[in-house]
Amino acid sequence: MNKKVVIKSNAADIKKFLETITGRRAKFKNGASTPLPKTYAVNETANKLHPNKQRLVIKDIIVHSDDVKSFILAPAGDAPLAYFRAGQYLSLSLKIGGALLTRPYSIASSPAEALAGIYNITVKRVPDGFVSGYILDNWIVGQEVTAYAPEGNFYYEPIRDAHTVVGIAGGSGITPFLSLAKSIADGTEDAELILLYGSRTEDDILFKPEFDALMEQCDKIKVVYVLSDSKTKGYEHGFIDKKLILKYAPEKFSVFVCGPGAMYNFVAKELETMDIPKKFIRFELFGETKNPAAIQGFPPEAVGKTFNCTVKCLDEEKVIPCSSEESVLVALERAGIAVPSRCRSGECGFCRSKLVSGEVFIPASTDGRRIADVKFGYIHPCCSYPTSDISIKIF
Repeated sequence: MNKKVVIKSNAADIKKFLETITGRRAKFKNGASTPLPKTYAVNETANKLHPNKQRLVIKDIIVHSDDVKSFILAPAGDAPLAYFRAGQYLSLSLKIGGALLTRPYSIASSPAEALAGIYNITVKRVPDGFVSGYILDNWIVGQEVTAYAPEGNFYYEPIRDAHTVVGIAGGSGITPFLSLAKSIADGTEDAELILLYGSRTEDDILFKPEFDALMEQCDKIKVVYVLSDSKTKGYEHGFIDKKLILKYAPEKFSVFVCGPGAMYNFVAKELETMDIPKKFIRFELFGETKNPAAIQGFPPEAVGKTFNCTVKCLDEEKVIPCSSEESVLVALERAGIAVPSRCRSGECGFCRSKLVSGEVFIPASTDGRRIADVKFGYIHPCCSYPTSDISIKIF
């Protein structure tokens, strides 16, 4: 079928268009001859806030116990420390033997201290932990370490959160709350913090002098110490449950939770019984799943098995062993393969890779992939566990 298309032109529009071209040519001709700047202020600011890597030096080590130490980090060169939001984490890049690793640690210091050239991270020994034990036993003052820019979503956002944050912390999960409390005290954050801090005994409480001093300094901060294994005057006893939360919480509040997995599971069930909007509930990253075979949906025939993982990166290909009981990311790191990673919890997507063939088990609680990635076979190796021989492509 033939169709006639009639285009009506307007002489005035054509004339205006031609005048625009003439005017632009004149501006180009009369423009300044000075060269364009090599960098722009906005790009320089972005590079300071989000550097690819940071060279740091251990300025001091604070020993809390044989199994817990705080490391004070300062710039190793002239570059300033990257700024961050209270509650974010710092990913360390380490080489231990032939393994190339990253590990995220919450920052205990405040953003204001970063401007003064200080980060504070606290490391607690994890039973059978590969990295925590190495750091605690080997790091010394004056040693240089490498880290990426601070990241994470575990921070107070006034547009989203209630003015009062009820923090629920356990063990070394207290560190991001120390950063938040300091930020409230120095005016960086405009919020109130009611912190329920669970420990086994009084001796297990971390940063008690710091929190007590902050409460004296700022009436927007209240810390309630909860002991599970002992009854001591001046402390709550038991677990942080619905009853205890409601005892101290105001009518409207956000809940921030950071601690060991067992505490997460317990608190999550308690919060389900409370009428709290989902936007007011935030859990810090779980970290890598322990004992994936115990999770519903894990194929029983894969329990205790070790499979072959064919790794393709650029033009290289390598076959490595990969246990069903540890993530694909851990297998890659043990083999000395440099894999980009940050959160190790399935959220950030830095380790995103293509699953070319084979099957993996991904716990629903840590599956942070986009819908398109699920459809087209991409995985986050940090939360993927092989249940057959697999082949992956790293980007």
